[in-house]
Amino acid sequence: MGLENQIRIFRWISILEGISFLVLLFLAMPLKYFFDLPQMVRVVGMAHGILFVAYVLGAFIMYKPLNWQKQTLAIALACSVVPFGPFYIEKKYL
Repeated sequence: MGLENQIRIFRWISILEGISFLVLLFLAMPLKYFFDLPQMVRVVGMAHGILFVAYVLGAFIMYKPLNWQKQTLAIALACSVVPFGPFYIEKKYL
């Protein structure tokens, strides 16, 4: 698989992980705690968990091919736990 395809896949994972995190924080969690509807947290939480793991693994995989410094990898990993963080990584480093 070529570098362009790897970047494209990681870019999509980054975008989807960011969206799933925002949906979890701003839609599913309020539904659970304000309206006593926990079902969405289960579904979105599972999707977000899978995408989060894929994002972290993708960041480690992209570390060498993109010639990232350790600081850049640390920023990418830190942005995975910050709302809107994956979008920053996608725009700045990909």
